[in-house]
Amino acid sequence: MFVHTSIRTSNMDKSIDFYTRLLDLTLLSRREIPQNNAEIAFLRDPQAKGATLELTFYRNQKKFSQPDYEDRVFDHLAFEVKDMNQTIEAMRKEKVTITDEPFKLSPTGSLIAFVEDPDGTLIELIERKTP
Repeated sequence: MFVHTSIRTSNMDKSIDFYTRLLDLTLLSRREIPQNNAEIAFLRDPQAKGATLELTFYRNQKKFSQPDYEDRVFDHLAFEVKDMNQTIEAMRKEKVTITDEPFKLSPTGSLIAFVEDPDGTLIELIERKTP
């Protein structure tokens, strides 16, 4: 069973705010991990239908940067949104980096867009076509 995905953050409060306010996740827990001088937080969608996201902040990490797109090993996280236009406009107001404006892969497919979280992690937004 797939349990969760962990991504690193350079600022726990900023990341929790981004994921809870702009992507509607709920903060489940947040705690210190003294063994490796870190803090973790778990977030999940309010209906508990999707996977859990773990944010990890390592206090001793000095360098924090994402490689260029072509050099990344981790590609992206994906989130379903109800209204793409509303989501993109809210993110635009917050000065979120929008790397790919909304588009469809096919005429009848879902609407998708790509944005970056506060640390540059790529996020795919998906608005599924309703039957």
